[in-house]
Amino acid sequence: MPWKPADDLAQSVALEVLLHGPLARVELARRLDLAPATLTRISAELIDVGLLVETPQLAERRAGRPSIPLDVVAEAHYFLGIKLTGDAVMAAVTNLRAGVVNYFELALSSTEPETVVERIAAAAGRAGGSYPIDAIGIGLGGVVAGDGSVSSAPFLGWTDVPLARLVQQATGIPAFAANDLTAFMEAQHWFGLGAGHDNFAALTLGVGVGFGCVANGRLLANDDSGVGLVGHWPLDPLGPMCNRGHRGCAESMLTVPAILRDISTALDRPVDWTEFLSLVRAGQPAATGIATSSGRALGRLIAAVANLVAPSFVVVGGEGVDLAAVSARAVDEGIREQRDPRASTVKVELTSGTNESWCRGAAVIALQGYVLDRRRVASHRPALSSIDT
Repeated sequence: MPWKPADDLAQSVALEVLLHGPLARVELARRLDLAPATLTRISAELIDVGLLVETPQLAERRAGRPSIPLDVVAEAHYFLGIKLTGDAVMAAVTNLRAGVVNYFELALSSTEPETVVERIAAAAGRAGGSYPIDAIGIGLGGVVAGDGSVSSAPFLGWTDVPLARLVQQATGIPAFAANDLTAFMEAQHWFGLGAGHDNFAALTLGVGVGFGCVANGRLLANDDSGVGLVGHWPLDPLGPMCNRGHRGCAESMLTVPAILRDISTALDRPVDWTEFLSLVRAGQPAATGIATSSGRALGRLIAAVANLVAPSFVVVGGEGVDLAAVSARAVDEGIREQRDPRASTVKVELTSGTNESWCRGAAVIALQGYVLDRRRVASHRPALSSIDT
C-alpha cells in the first residue's frame, strides 16, 4: 500500500511512530500535543490503511488498561540504495526502518552516464524480483543539487548530469540522488547513532575526508556540500603534503590512499588497508608510527569540530574508520591537545564503514523522499524536489 496519510496531522503521527516507535497512544499524544480522542481517531485510520499496526507486546501502565503500542509495518515498503564508485554499482535493499535485507554489487564497465543509469536500472530489476521497490536513492561523492542533478563528480568525470531524472525515466520508480555524506548523515539522524538527538556531528574517512553536522534537529547543508572542504583543514605543520601542496592537512593524513602511500613507501612494497591495520596491531614500527601520527591528527580534527559546533557527540565512519580504533590513544591525545581542559569530554562514536552502510544511507534518502512527499509518490509524477527534514 502507498504511504498516504490522510492529512498533515496523520502524517505527523505516522512519522513519529516510524522514527521512534513502537509507541503507546498516550505517549504519542504527549509527544505531539494531541487530545487523546484525536490521537485515537488518527491511529485507527492509520491502522485501517495499513500504515500502522498494534504490536502484540503490552506496554506497562501504572493504572487503567494496558496500552498496546503502535508501530509501522516495516516490511510494507522497500527501498533501493545505490552507492556509486568508479568501477561498481553497490546496492542494498532496505525496509521501512532502513534495515538491510539484501546487498549486492554490479561491475561498471564505464562511467558514462548512460552506462551508469543502465546498471542502476539492472540493479533495480534484480532487487525488484524479490522486493517491491517504492523508491531508489543514489549516493555519490560530489556536488548534487536538490533535484538530484549531479553538478560535479570528478571521480566519475561528470558535470551537470540529471541523474535522478534519468534513473526515474529508466526504471519507472521515483528516484533521488544526494552527496554520499549527506545520505550518511540522514541515515544516522533518522535510524542510526543520531536518532533522537538534535545536535551531533560526523567525520568520514575514506578516499576523502567528509564532515557533516545536525544542529537543532536539521542537517546543515548548502550548495558547497559535497565539495569536501574539510579535507584541507590543517592538522600538522610538519605532516606530509597533499596533491594541492598543503602540508599536514586532513587529506594528506587521514585518507586511506594517503596512509597507504606512506606505509607502502616506508616498506618499499604495496600494502593494502587490511594489511596496514594488521601491521599496526602487530606493532610493526613503520605502521605504528604512521597510525600514531594520523590518529593524533584525527583527534585534532575531532577537537576542532567539537570546539566550533558544540555537538553532543561526534560520529566517525567511512572505509577508514578503523584508524580511530587502532590509534585510539593517539586520537585521545590529539583531542586533549586542542581542547580546553575546562571543557567537557568529547564523546566519540564509531560506526560501520562498509559499502553496505553507504548504500543504507542512499536508501534512507529514497525513504525520506517517499514518506515526505506523499502527493508526488502517490501519482508517480516525475517532479523531484529537495527533501525537507
